Amino acid sequence: MTQQSLQPKTDASADDAAAEPRVPAGGSPLDRYFHITARGSSVAREVRGGVTTFMAMAYILLLNPLILSGPDAAGATLGQKALITATALAAAVSTLLMGFVGRVPLALAAGLSVSGVIASQVAPRMTWPQAMGMCVMYGVIIMLLVVTGLREMIMKAIPLALKHAITMGIGLFVALIGFYKAGFVHQGKATPVTLGPAGELAGWPVLLFAATLLAIFMLQARGVPGAILLGIVGGTVLAVALNALGVIDPRQWAGGAPELHGSAVSMPDFSLFGRVEFGGWGDVGAMTVGMIVFTLVLAGFFDAMATIIGVGTEAGLADDRGRMPGLSKALFIDGAGGAIGGVAGGSGQTVFVESATGVGEGARTGLSSVVTGLFFAACLFFTPLTAIVPGEVAAAALVVIGAMMMTNARHVDWSDRATAVPVFLTVVIMPFTYSITAGVAAGVVSYVAVKLAQGRAREICAFMWGLTAVFVVFFALDPIESWLGVH
Repeated sequence: MTQQSLQPKTDASADDAAAEPRVPAGGSPLDRYFHITARGSSVAREVRGGVTTFMAMAYILLLNPLILSGPDAAGATLGQKALITATALAAAVSTLLMGFVGRVPLALAAGLSVSGVIASQVAPRMTWPQAMGMCVMYGVIIMLLVVTGLREMIMKAIPLALKHAITMGIGLFVALIGFYKAGFVHQGKATPVTLGPAGELAGWPVLLFAATLLAIFMLQARGVPGAILLGIVGGTVLAVALNALGVIDPRQWAGGAPELHGSAVSMPDFSLFGRVEFGGWGDVGAMTVGMIVFTLVLAGFFDAMATIIGVGTEAGLADDRGRMPGLSKALFIDGAGGAIGGVAGGSGQTVFVESATGVGEGARTGLSSVVTGLFFAACLFFTPLTAIVPGEVAAAALVVIGAMMMTNARHVDWSDRATAVPVFLTVVIMPFTYSITAGVAAGVVSYVAVKLAQGRAREICAFMWGLTAVFVVFFALDPIESWLGVH
């Protein structure tokens, strides 16, 4: 896809208009508000993109409660139905805000990196309400960074080559997630990963994944509109049919058999809403609290930054300098998602890389996010339906999007070591460490290091120096905590 060509802007406030084509006269109010025609899209594409994004993200309604299912320091646990409600509520509110205010095709939900930190580092040291208070705190900090302009300045300071690397790294990261969730790739015993559980594919669900993946690629090769959505729907229908006929053992499905259990409608459980506490950390100590908040900010800040850059570039919203329209609004709403998720009781919200699935279907505006948000809102009452789409089928869409995002490799000057080295490290470290933040960190640190080695220190801006210092701390966080006696 082509990027918009614009005249350079010099003032910071102009960046929100960067890459935004002129809105044509006439058209419906919906078209004018979301810039649908101006961005080369249509209402049908936006709806299709919004539905596709939701289907690719729906797994979070089951996965996030699973991550947050453990006990806190007091031994208390959170109910599954309440967690599903909190997850759906926070995703709906955050994504609707992104659609109506940010007007970009980015959907939000509980960040797995944030939820992982909450479950593994925060809850074992304090109560769940205090843990959700931490989410509110890190969200407020990120919003302050946006208001002061620091977050956008940081994003602008990232060299364009690294932005392309971030897009490619996310592509490989997403593809790995898809292969792993489908059971195509497993953690091996003699090797880090294997094909299937023992060097060969096992079970019907993984074959259904492979068939869905090939079907989507074939539809794309034929230029069929809605290839990803058609593949997901077709794979789900086939899965339901095979399961109903007894061809597949229900125990083979990783996330449960694709069938409806009981009623399709249920009332939401809002018991976790507003259960937020600040302070009263007891023996935890201010130093530990500070390190936890710092870790959450890193997880929420740079994962979202990388995702916004990657998805925005894939959508063609970025200009030749890597800027995109409504950037500051999108960044602020992403920060607000941390606080929204904490108040709802479902962990901090962040922009999801699965937004790229909707972009792959042609979504270019916030209307697609509105559609995705409405589906999450509907899930408050139709929670049982979220389990019908098999994870193996949804995983195929992730692999397809990963392949599409890798095409950014054509923009990289591989002959320049100052470009090739950080791009390579960014791209490979994201999937190898299962961390977007780690990939961005490696790219930034190596970029500065290679520039220094080449005697080109003057080409490094002040923010890149600052980011390098932050990421050095990120990589050395455990030794630093041990030295300070935090452990």
